[in-house]
Amino acid sequence: MSTPPIRFGYKASAEQFAPAQLLDFSVLAEEMGFDSVFVSDHLQPWVHDGGHAPASLPWLGALGQRTSRIIMGTSVLTPLFRYHPAVIAQAFATLGVLYPGRVVLGVGTGEALNEVTIGAEWPEMKERFARLKESIQYIEALWADERVDFEGQYYRAHAATIYDRPSADQRVPIYIGASGPAATRLAGRIADGYITTSGKDPSLYTDTLLPALHDGIERAGRSADDVDTLMEVKVSFDPDRHRALDDTRFWAPLALSAEEKREVDDPIQMQRLADALPIERAASRFIVSDDPDEHVDRIGQYLDLGFRHLVFHGPGHDQERFLRLYGNEILPRLRTRWGG
Repeated sequence: MSTPPIRFGYKASAEQFAPAQLLDFSVLAEEMGFDSVFVSDHLQPWVHDGGHAPASLPWLGALGQRTSRIIMGTSVLTPLFRYHPAVIAQAFATLGVLYPGRVVLGVGTGEALNEVTIGAEWPEMKERFARLKESIQYIEALWADERVDFEGQYYRAHAATIYDRPSADQRVPIYIGASGPAATRLAGRIADGYITTSGKDPSLYTDTLLPALHDGIERAGRSADDVDTLMEVKVSFDPDRHRALDDTRFWAPLALSAEEKREVDDPIQMQRLADALPIERAASRFIVSDDPDEHVDRIGQYLDLGFRHLVFHGPGHDQERFLRLYGNEILPRLRTRWGG
């Protein structure tokens, strides 16, 4: 098996932009040479004022019609409560038929922000993890077999059929998003790809997450090349360093600790917590730079760790500026040094 290529993608931040505007940015990303577009899936955004939350499923269908080359998917969607796994199986089967070889289903255990406000239960992580594992098995069964009987702990099906689904050689890959060892190990065992995010303590990747991923791969008797390793890299690049720093303000909620936001299910409350952060902490999850070579050096740490699919999240409101700067200044430097 040949080593998978290095890919560079664009994070379509659905929490920040209206659907049509976000679609235009993603089309421009393809024009500027990005290889993929991964979109957020939230019922509610991280901030109330100026926030957005378009539905990812119809949006991906529109993106497929407007583009011809990019890989597109969710980063990440939660097929546990708000979505029943059968709905996701049918939706992504349809996307896979419409755009064969271009669709990825990225899944995870979710955020209280998306579920609690509509009355969904929000159990402890142990149950959410078990539900995620079972939902993937459920989706895979519906894609693989003509008539499906499924009897799980949380989900059931009787003589169920997805009538329009990709052929076996057009199967939609499933990526698991995780920031802890258990779900990361699960990705290594059963998923086509692993998604995590940048800007955390380097030891989390080197001592916890990557060892867990490789442990899962080894336990399943797989090769490392069987699992795409996708890192969402939070970047703020601009020739004006003050602007690059200030652009991170909208995304200050990302700098909140897990403990600070664990039980927060209201965007107004989340925004209040984030607005209290100084700009230095708001920017702490981002690679902030005004020098393209220094910027590329800092991105390279994730490629050196072994991640082969970097999806860049630019925080500024002027996404056209970000995409053109990245397409002209950063992507060529990355490809010169690391290929792809």
